[in-house]
Amino acid sequence: MSLVIVIAGILLLFLLIAALKLNSFISFIIVCIFVGALEGMEPLGIIDSIQRGIGNTLGFLVLILGLGAMLGKLVADSGAAQRITTKLVDAFGIKYVQWAVVLTGFIVGIPMFYSVGFVILVPLAFTIAATTKLPLLYVGLPMLTSLSVTHGYLPPHPAPTAIAAMFGASIGKTLMYGLVIAVPAIIVAGPLFARTIKKIEAKPLEEFYNPVILTNDEMPSATTSLLTALLPIILIFAAIFANHFLADGALKTLLVFLGSPVIAMLIAVLFAIYSLGLKQGKKMKEVMSTLSESVTGITMILLVIAGAGALKQILVDSGVSEYIASLLEGTDLSPILVAWLIATVIRVCVGSATVAGLTAAGIALPLASSTGTPPELLVLAIGSGSLMLSHVNDSGFWLFKEYFNLSVNDTLRTWTVMETLVGVMGLLGTLALSLFI
Repeated sequence: MSLVIVIAGILLLFLLIAALKLNSFISFIIVCIFVGALEGMEPLGIIDSIQRGIGNTLGFLVLILGLGAMLGKLVADSGAAQRITTKLVDAFGIKYVQWAVVLTGFIVGIPMFYSVGFVILVPLAFTIAATTKLPLLYVGLPMLTSLSVTHGYLPPHPAPTAIAAMFGASIGKTLMYGLVIAVPAIIVAGPLFARTIKKIEAKPLEEFYNPVILTNDEMPSATTSLLTALLPIILIFAAIFANHFLADGALKTLLVFLGSPVIAMLIAVLFAIYSLGLKQGKKMKEVMSTLSESVTGITMILLVIAGAGALKQILVDSGVSEYIASLLEGTDLSPILVAWLIATVIRVCVGSATVAGLTAAGIALPLASSTGTPPELLVLAIGSGSLMLSHVNDSGFWLFKEYFNLSVNDTLRTWTVMETLVGVMGLLGTLALSLFI
């Protein structure tokens, strides 16, 4: 019966979000009450579970996501993203321009939320395509592939960070394993796939074609831009190195402290305030205004994550998680494949990658404890599945369609296939990693 209730809950979530267009956070709370009531929980017990689920989920994530939004905003507004793009294109040349934009999307995508990265980088891709006389999709799609992979696989992005927190997975290990599977996924779904769609013509609408282009003097240097964007990753990897290779002592303690996700993001933001703000001649008041603006943009993301955390707690407290665990004990299917399939199904139904990933995490939570699968691999499997088969119920689908001025059919042939390749390659990469971890 519990499985039927979970399925009914997912269908209700789909109905509320996709059909009735109800706010995702409100939808999650309604589904929590629905599932809890059908599972026989007391009304006050339902409320208590919702409150504890929200509190436990957001306690850590507010810090990570808030600081991540600040860093991404500073990278975008300062021109650091533009500087990284132009330098890489110059370095690689026209012949290898795909690899330049892939690397740009990857570097910029790590500190920057997907929607922000899209709006910032796509107009730059338009400019590069026009300058080099190359087909727009040949240039633009690989860049977006990188953005999509960082969004789905890698902390400090909202979904993988929140899923890692739910599973008790190490952020550092998730990032390290995610980078390993990200590279082949990007290559296959980006440059290689883009070469097969050269004949599909994309003509961007004029209003999307004229981004704010900063002059050379207005942008930070390439070194400053790269260092600032990658600083959290550098610090986190330093901590991983220290944990594995350094003897216990003051240096190891210091590196592990500096590389903890919250501290790494805090240091990166403080450095960015100077390197991308004060150093560029901006007043402190102006920089702080930028940071304030950045935080307002993540409010709804935090609420969606909070709602998913509440649903997770309802599933745990009602005994559904234990029931699912008992069902999975006798299956021969790989836990990684099961987690991926759950995320894929929800993604197809609901549309939002974030909602799909977080909902799947709540359902697949028993897989870590009951099967002994490393939680980091389950995070990556769910992240991969959450990117699968993007279609007309996904806002990213329409964002891509409108910016590139494509028909629905051509968007399905390009965007949807790219996202599906990313999801499949993520699954294959995670399964391959499981053989060695």
